[in-house]
This record gives sequence, C-alpha cells and structure tokens, in this order.
Amino acid sequence: MAGNGLSERLQTPISTAELERRWAATRAAMKREGVDVLLMQNNNDHMGGYVKWFTDMPATNGYPNTVIFPADDEMTVVMQGPFGGDRPPERDVWRGVKRILTTPSYESAHYTQYYDPELAAKALAPYAKASIGFVGIYQMSFAMGDFIMKKFPQARYVDASEMVDRIKVIKSPEEMELVRRAAIMQDGAMKAAFAAIKPGMRDRDVAAIAQEYSGRNGSENGIYLCASMPLGQPGKFGQRHVQNRVIQKGDQVALLVEDSGPGGMYTELGRSCVVGVKVPQAMKDELAFCMESRKLTLDMLKPGASCKDIWDTFNAFMRKNGRPEEARLYCHGQGYDLVERPLIRNDEPWTIEKDMNIVVHPTYAHGGYLNWLCDNYIIGGNGPMGRIHYFPEEVVEVA
Repeated sequence: MAGNGLSERLQTPISTAELERRWAATRAAMKREGVDVLLMQNNNDHMGGYVKWFTDMPATNGYPNTVIFPADDEMTVVMQGPFGGDRPPERDVWRGVKRILTTPSYESAHYTQYYDPELAAKALAPYAKASIGFVGIYQMSFAMGDFIMKKFPQARYVDASEMVDRIKVIKSPEEMELVRRAAIMQDGAMKAAFAAIKPGMRDRDVAAIAQEYSGRNGSENGIYLCASMPLGQPGKFGQRHVQNRVIQKGDQVALLVEDSGPGGMYTELGRSCVVGVKVPQAMKDELAFCMESRKLTLDMLKPGASCKDIWDTFNAFMRKNGRPEEARLYCHGQGYDLVERPLIRNDEPWTIEKDMNIVVHPTYAHGGYLNWLCDNYIIGGNGPMGRIHYFPEEVVEVA
C-alpha cells in the first residue's frame, strides 16, 4: 500500500478527504430536495464523469459501471465481472463502497441488457417506496431506467442530474491542482509532437507522439485530433480513422490534445504549425483576430454572466467582422468530462460561477486557413485568472 493508505496500483488517486467532501455536499443536497438514493451509470471516461466523481474509479471501454449512492449508507457498484459476483470491495481502492456486484454484460449482446439492472435492483430494494434520483439520464441505458421503474412502481423518480452538476462543476483546491497538472502535461505533449513533425509523416504519427508523451506523464485517457492541409486549403480535424494523410512541406498541421491528466481531470490545448516554410502574414493576422474574439469571450466570463448572452455577443462580433458564426460549441466547462457544463451556448440556462474550469477555443475557416486557439482558464471572483497553459500563442514554424 502507498503511504496514504491506498493501493500502489492507483496512479493518481484523489484524496479520501476530497471524496468525503463530495459525498457530504451531495447528501446535504439530497436532504434539501427529498431524495433518498441516487442511481447513475457511465460506460466511458470521456463523457462519463459521474461515476469517477463519486468513486474515483472510471468507467472505461464501453463497459457500464453503475453506482447506487444512498443518503444514509455506503455505495454499491455494479460492474463487469463473473456471473454472480458479490463481494466486499478492496478498501484501498474502492472508498465509500460497501458492495461490488458483477456480471458479464455487453452492450453488443442485446440479450444481456437486464443483467446490470437486475443487480442494481438488489441494492435499490430498500428504497422500493422511496425517492430515487437518476443522475445523467442521457448516459444511462434505456434498459436500466425501464427495468428499475417497472421493478419499483411505488417509488418516486426524479432527475437529480442538475442537483449533482451544480456541485460537481465547482472545483475544489485539490481538483484545481489536477486541472493545472493536466494543462502542463499537454504543453509538453504539444511541444514533443511539433518537434517531431517532418514531411513524410502521417497525421496519425503526430497524434501518436502527443499520446505517448501524455501517457508517460500521467494521462488516463483522451482524444488526439490531428489534421494536415496545404496552406490556402483549410481542412477539418479528424479522429484516427481519418488521420492517414501524408504531411508535406508547406502544410499547416493543426493538433488538438484533449486528454485527462494525472487524476483524470480534462483540459485541452490546440495549436497549428507550418512545415518547412514561414508563417504567411495573412495567417498571423487571422490568428490576431482569433485572439481578439477570444478576449471578447474572456472579458465576459465573470461570475453571474449569462452563458446565452456570451454566445450571442460572440456570434454578433463574428458576423460584424465577416467571420463564420459558431454553430456548435466554442467554450465550455471541463472536469472529469471532456465536455462539462456549463456550455457557453444559447441553450444553457446557467451563469458562470467562480472556481469553474473553462476552455475557450474559437475555431473557424476563413481566408484560406483553419484559424484557432484553445486554452483553459480557472474562473476567479472577477473572471478568468489567466491562462493555465503556457504553450506560446502562435503558429509554430517547424523545419
């Protein structure tokens, strides 16, 4: 066991005190809202942060992890494993958990759809006539929700996602330190990838260098989007299955490193480089405009600011200056999810709050180039407390 009483197998565990803070805050909210038990299910650690936040153990690789969190007892976890598994947890790994139930279910085998719900029902049996809060309904399988609601028809069901999100998005000092460590790791990954670029490499080779650096420096998971393109012909980012293009002299290469750092917190860093040529002046000018649009956003990211108002103001600025409007997502929160609330968008009802981890990444094609910057900021009492990435805000020239 490690010196903190936890298994040496754990890479960067959150402290038990931090977990207890989360549990206490959640139970206080449950008491206020009359919720007796929470049910959540995630199957990945890209957008599956609820399970990680409650247990410090991620859901991974499409295998569902289900957590039952009572207001008055320790948790039960349902996860991948042998038929009939029912064991006490390893206390130096699973903190706050009293029981682990296992089953070999697979989402690709539809007939196993009720294996996990049947086990979750065992833990929920004492709450058959109580108030059950679903957390993250969009991520929970239909099979889980359907089975539980039919199994316990006398229970009262509520969507508790908003209640948990309000707590989860405000970062503690310990969580903020992990956010900063993720950003520093990504600075190194970007530097390593750009230093290695040369004509003849494929986009996937560049992404692999960033991934390898991150893995060696504590990353738990993430995405690495790379796209090369001739100058004057703006392209689009792509996942690995569209990272086969061969990089040539005179190309622009755009790289996004959006991975979780030690401890599982996400940030993201995005930059471009040019290969074997000088950065065209027009590209420098457009980067300066991109930074101006980002500053407009940063100046509005103050506690109490409306996410909708920020989105509308940004798009009005882009329209006024003849640039494409944002039509997807250019600014949002991050934590154990690579996209976490709030979304800076016209459909987000929240306002900005102190101690959020916010990424800003205006990205658009204009003037023959893919133009963008991507960095993270912690929100302080008066707005962002400076950029937490240190990678230069420039288009890099590589030999």
